[in-house]
Amino acid sequence: MPNMTKEELAGAVGGLLDDCDNYYDSQLKPDLQKAQEYYDGTMKDTPSDEGRSSAISKDVRATIKKVLPSVYRVFFGSDKIVEYAPVAEGDEGSADQATDYVNYIVLPESGGQRAIYDAMHDALLKRNGVLKWFVEKRKETETSTLDGLDMEAAQMLVSDQSIEILGAAQDDLGFYTVQIKRQFDKKNVILECVPRSEFRIHPDAKTIDDSPIVAQVTTKRRGELIAAGYDKATIEALSAADGADLLNLDEDNESKRSIGTSAQGHHPSIDEIEVAECFVRVDYDGDGVAELRRVIMAGGRGEEHIIVNEPWDDMVPFGDLVAESEPHQWEGRSIPDDIEEVQRVKTVLLRNTLDNIYWQNNLQPIVQSDSVENPESITNPRFGEPIRVKSGKSVQDAVGYSSVPFVAAQSFQMLGYMDNIVTDRTGISDAASGLAPDALQNTTAKASAMIEQSGIAQTDMVVKNFAHGLQRVFKGVLRLIVQHQDKPRTVRLRDKWVTFDPRYWDAGMDASVNTGLGAGTRERDMMALQFVMGMQEKLLANFGAVDNPYVKPDNLWNTISRMVEASGLKTVSLYFTKPDEQEIQQMSEAARNRPDPETVKHKNAIELEDARARTAERREAACVEANRQIKQADLFRSSEDNAQKRLAETQRDERRAMLEQYRIDRMAEIEREKIASSERIALHRTERELQKSQAAAFASALERGVHQ
Repeated sequence: MPNMTKEELAGAVGGLLDDCDNYYDSQLKPDLQKAQEYYDGTMKDTPSDEGRSSAISKDVRATIKKVLPSVYRVFFGSDKIVEYAPVAEGDEGSADQATDYVNYIVLPESGGQRAIYDAMHDALLKRNGVLKWFVEKRKETETSTLDGLDMEAAQMLVSDQSIEILGAAQDDLGFYTVQIKRQFDKKNVILECVPRSEFRIHPDAKTIDDSPIVAQVTTKRRGELIAAGYDKATIEALSAADGADLLNLDEDNESKRSIGTSAQGHHPSIDEIEVAECFVRVDYDGDGVAELRRVIMAGGRGEEHIIVNEPWDDMVPFGDLVAESEPHQWEGRSIPDDIEEVQRVKTVLLRNTLDNIYWQNNLQPIVQSDSVENPESITNPRFGEPIRVKSGKSVQDAVGYSSVPFVAAQSFQMLGYMDNIVTDRTGISDAASGLAPDALQNTTAKASAMIEQSGIAQTDMVVKNFAHGLQRVFKGVLRLIVQHQDKPRTVRLRDKWVTFDPRYWDAGMDASVNTGLGAGTRERDMMALQFVMGMQEKLLANFGAVDNPYVKPDNLWNTISRMVEASGLKTVSLYFTKPDEQEIQQMSEAARNRPDPETVKHKNAIELEDARARTAERREAACVEANRQIKQADLFRSSEDNAQKRLAETQRDERRAMLEQYRIDRMAEIEREKIASSERIALHRTERELQKSQAAAFASALERGVHQ
């Protein structure tokens, strides 16, 4: 059979798109709009009465804000959100390079982190979050000024077809200053979140892969399509989208501008055109088998609106995240599906409670108008304004207030009951999210753990569903990189320059999304990792660090890295160094070359016995020598004692002789002193007698002279 005509293709694609639009408009759109209204707190289905409380209980928003940070941390709490595994022997190096390239280069450059966050938010609020990956090709312009060029260099610039000369000047020395503009093609991998209002999938689809059509219906400006490389005449002939089409695509606050004639510019280049990028399965070549094709229709659904029609031999470049999957259908369940009813009931209860309190604080007056001179002071009171009662009228009779019973206490209990319903339906509570330190203040530790675990279990299911969806996304991103990056790229990674060449990678490598320990608090994660570390330490102590059958170096490294991530630190290499495989292998070889421990033990035992025998021989010889020396010492001591005794007696006799001689000498000295003393006394006596006789003679002579 011949190929499909353009008319037949447009009819097949348009019919499938109509099925998708009808399903979306009749079943999905009302639910998604309602979910957005409940999240925003507008709640058009629960209007407030005039003059009454208009408060709204934002349970949908509060619940999503509780669970989203925990789920987001599971995926982005570590450096690597995805790891690629080799599918053939020898691909280990390529798998490691692909892991680093996607995590550290592609995700930041493609805006992937924000896209995944938006998709998670959509999944929790609008049932399914849709991600799309593609290569953005664009021309970039770089303007620069080159000076100091000689004639040869300037001519080389002029001959370069990729360079446009904007201006040139020559100085006095003959050198040129040239201003140039260079245009070059740039390709970037883009990962974006597709708004739910733009995504179309067939109502019979169970997955993206088995859907007969998957499409994104959006609007683009006419100038954007021409800049993207589409035929200018074809694009200029397309009709712009009308206001109704734009309003249908810009619902749910996804576009913040007003829709109408003001959205259309005066220049045709800024006219907005509806563009449907479809990945459709049709039997285009007439062989009876439906093949996947990429068809882009702009400005309508007719044959004249087909601007791209090409075979597509790759996977459909869409992936979806779902919080709670429904069996046998693509559409999932979201948090608003579970608690919209609760939010509506709580909103009514909250309004009635506040109205009751308002009535209590502002009682309704009972007035006899003919008894009050200024009744407006009661009907429209102002602070401090007096109420003037007419003369002769009783104040109690003139003014009174109606009694309003206080029933808000019962409403408070009901509000708490509705909160319990939210927890039962979603598993999300303050206890499970770890937001309120006093949430379990009066609860036993076991009950607290049970409450927390029940909430974490449901959140863990959300994490597993998200990981399953992201697995497809990262497989598609890798295939896109391998297909479109046509030259090596050198980037700085971990303070080193690394060259990546995806051309030689296996595009079919398996992708594993890291979820760590799942949802839960950091304390829970750290406790689990500490338990694992304790078991590893025991096994290492019992079986050794080398060739341990239970704990390998990679096992220990995984525990350490997860503990760093659980503590809130992302870069493990700042704190620990991953052991080098070659170094580990060398250590293992050295350990294997060591002698057998039993042989060493036996050898050591023999050497120990020999040492003991030699020690005993030396001890015996030492004893014999010691006995000989003792006997010799005894003999020497005996002879030495006799000699010492004789010497002592001789010394004693000498001392005695010396003492006797000293005594004799002393006695002689004393005798000599006595004799000398006697002689001195006699001499002194003689001298005194002589002096006396001389004095008597002198006196006698003196007396004789007087008488004469």
